[in-house]
Amino acid sequence: MISPIKIAAVVFDMDGVIFDSENLCLKCWREIAIENDLGDITEEFMKCTGTNKELTRQIMTDFLGDGQLYDRFEAEASRRFHIYADRDGLPVKKGVKNLLDSLRDRQIPTALASSSRLATVESELKTAGFYEYFDVITGGDMVDKSKPEPDIYLKTCERLGLEPDKCVAVEDSYNGIRSAYAAGMKTVMVPDLLPPTDEMRQKSIIIAEDLDKLIPLFERADT
Repeated sequence: MISPIKIAAVVFDMDGVIFDSENLCLKCWREIAIENDLGDITEEFMKCTGTNKELTRQIMTDFLGDGQLYDRFEAEASRRFHIYADRDGLPVKKGVKNLLDSLRDRQIPTALASSSRLATVESELKTAGFYEYFDVITGGDMVDKSKPEPDIYLKTCERLGLEPDKCVAVEDSYNGIRSAYAAGMKTVMVPDLLPPTDEMRQKSIIIAEDLDKLIPLFERADT
């Protein structure tokens, strides 16, 4: 059992950490792949996890060989995603509210650093009732370079007024862990679609099954 660590803030990724949105997105892309004889698209989809729309477009265009074809498929995947989300609600990952409540009770600041656009992030957090938990929210359109570059985590720590090495990032994707680690943060991996690798174990202080497992881990540090 890992002893509690003193931290100044916790910075969360959103998709795959707060919301089970990446599984839903993959479901939509798999449907499109089957209907258009694209084969198994899972590997290419996984390369995109944690990145912004621009890098995702580049990866998928390289795979499909046609940017316009990607744009058409992406629009259809987005349409299906919103149909499912509007009908069933955006699935929330296990332990989200418990952990956020625990951090609030301990007066540990929380932030969110998502590769999604800020307007999308804020809308989804408000719909789920999580918006008010976060002291700082940084969207992917607020920085020049996407994860795995460290820009979004450096920006978020700067907005918190804290040094990165005093903060913990909670991530599910390889690109997210690489981004936070490169920023100089402590990183925690809560795997979603991608299993932990040796690289992820080396870069993470802990790999947890779900967010509930993190509740005993954090103590507030004097800043």
